[in-house]
Amino acid sequence: MKNFNRAMENLKDEISSVTKGAFFSALIFGLLAHMVVMTGDFPNHDGLRYLYSDLDNIVAGRWFLAAVCGISSYFALPWLIGVLSIFYIGIAAALTCAVLKIRNKYSAIVIGALMATFPALASTFAYVFTMDGYMLGLLMAVAAVYFTQKYRFGFIGGAVLLAFSLGTYQAYLPVAVILSMYAALLILMGEDGKSVISNATGDPDKGKGREPEDNAKTKIFKILRFLYMGILGGGLYFVILKVLLKVRGLELASYQGADSIALRAAQGANAAGSAAEQVASRASGAASAGLVSKIVSAYKDFAVFSVKSKVLAPNIFVWIALGILTGAALMLLLREIIKKKWYKSPVLYIAIILIALIYPVASNVVMIVMGDVTYHAIMRYQWVLIPIILIALCDLLAYKPEYYAAAAGRESFVKLVTWLIPVLGCVIAFCYIVTDNIGYSNLQKKYERTYAYCERLLDRIEQTDGYYPGIPIAMIGVVSEDQYPKADLTEGVTDNLIGLSGDYLCYKGADYKHFFKAYLGADLNIISGEKIGEIYNSEEYVLMDSFPGKTSVKLVDGTIYVKTENIDYGLREKYGK
Repeated sequence: MKNFNRAMENLKDEISSVTKGAFFSALIFGLLAHMVVMTGDFPNHDGLRYLYSDLDNIVAGRWFLAAVCGISSYFALPWLIGVLSIFYIGIAAALTCAVLKIRNKYSAIVIGALMATFPALASTFAYVFTMDGYMLGLLMAVAAVYFTQKYRFGFIGGAVLLAFSLGTYQAYLPVAVILSMYAALLILMGEDGKSVISNATGDPDKGKGREPEDNAKTKIFKILRFLYMGILGGGLYFVILKVLLKVRGLELASYQGADSIALRAAQGANAAGSAAEQVASRASGAASAGLVSKIVSAYKDFAVFSVKSKVLAPNIFVWIALGILTGAALMLLLREIIKKKWYKSPVLYIAIILIALIYPVASNVVMIVMGDVTYHAIMRYQWVLIPIILIALCDLLAYKPEYYAAAAGRESFVKLVTWLIPVLGCVIAFCYIVTDNIGYSNLQKKYERTYAYCERLLDRIEQTDGYYPGIPIAMIGVVSEDQYPKADLTEGVTDNLIGLSGDYLCYKGADYKHFFKAYLGADLNIISGEKIGEIYNSEEYVLMDSFPGKTSVKLVDGTIYVKTENIDYGLREKYGK
C-alpha cells in the first residue's frame, strides 16, 4: 500500500498544473455547455434511425467507428455518451497544450474551455449516436502529433494513431495537420526545448534546464518526423481499409467522397501493379486543373466560413476578442523578431509566408482529399484552433522564462497580455456556450413540434375509413409551410450548425416511420421506392390538400395517401385544377 501511495504521489507531481488545468477545464466547461442535451432525449432527423445501431460504416471508410462507439453500447445514450465524449476532449485538450508548449495554467484552462464549447461540438452532439466515437477519433489525431513531437521515433506510434483516427472519422485530419504545422514552427523558433530558468525563479517547468540548441540538420529531422507520421498513417489507414473491404466483399460508397479518398491514397502510395498503372494513365491535365480548382475553393471556403458562418465568431464580442488576441500576438511576435534579430534570416520570411498560404488549405484538406463532399459543421472542428493558436502564441511569447527571472521588471504590455489571455478566452468560451444552448433549445423545440405534429397525423391516419394495421401508407414527408409557418427563432445562429437548425425532425417517409415507432408506439407500413414516385406525380395525390386539410389523408386503391407538403411544382395546372 505504501508503494502504491508513493507511486500515486509521484504521478501527481509529474502531472503539471497546465495538464490539470486543460483537462478539468474541458470537463467543467463541457458540462456547462452540453449538459442540457446530455440529460434529454432530443434526436435529430438522422438520430431517429440510429436509436440502436452498430454503426458499421466501413463503406464510408470508417472501419474503426463501430469499435469505438461500442464502448458505450450501440444504444443512443445521451448522458453516458456525453460523459465519455467530454472525458476524451479533456485528454485531447491536455495533449494539445503539451504540443503547443503552453507554459501558464490559465492559458491551458482557456484552451480546455474552448475545445469543449466550440459550436461545431454542438452539431456533433445533435448526432449523439456517434459523438463518443468521433471524440475518441479527435483524441487519437491529437495524440498522433503529441507522440511524434515528444519521441525520436514517435512518428511510428503517431502513424498508427492517425490511421485509427482516420478509420473512425476522417474529418479530424486537419486538426493533426495544423498542430503539426505549429509544432514545426516551434522547432524553427527554437522553442521546442525546455525552459532556461531554475525552479527558484518561479519557472513553471521546475528548473529542468534548456536542452542544447538544435542545429539545422536536427531541426529538419524533427520537422520531417511529422511528414513521416502523415504518410505512414495515411498509408496504414488505406491498407487496413482495403483488407477489410476485401475480406467482407464490399466496395467504398460514394457518400461524402469516401471513394475519392481511396483513389487519392492509391495515388499517393504509388502501388505496383495494374491498379497503379491505371491511376497513372488517368493523371492528365484535367485532373491537375481539378486539384487547382479544389485548392482555390478551399481558400474561398475558409474565408467565407470564418467570417460569415457564426460558428467561429457568433457575435461581435468574439470578433473583438479575436481582434485583440491577434493584435497582441503580432506585437509580441514583432518584439521577439527584433530582440532575436530574426529579421536578418530569410528562413523567417519563408516560414511566415508558407504558414499563411498553407493554413487555409490545411483547414480544408478534407475538401481537397475527398471528392464531392457536403462540408458541414461537424467537419469543421479545426476552426477552434484559430483562437487556440492565437492564445498559444501569446502564451509562448509573454510567458518567456527570462520574464520569470525578473518578474518585477516585466514590461507593462507583457503583463497586460498575461491578463488578457484568460479574460478574452473566457469571453469567447461563454459566447460559444450561448450559441450551443441556442442550438439545443431549437433542437428540443424541433422534437416537441414533431411529436405534437405526428400525434395528430397518426390519429388522422388511424381514423381513416379502411385503415387496418399494416396497410400500405405513402408519405412524402416535408411539412407544409403554408399550414405550419416557420418556427425556428434562432435568427441565423444555427443556420450553419447541421442537425440543430430547422423546424421539424421528419423530412421523408422513413423519418416518420422511425418516429412513430420509437416515440408513439405505432409500427406503420410506410412504403418507399419507385411506387412513391408514381404516387407523388399522380392526379389523386397532387389534388389533395396539405395536412391538416380535409383531403390530406385518404384511401386510394388500398393505400393510404398522406400529403404533408404544399408544393405541387405546377402539377395542378397540368390537371386543369
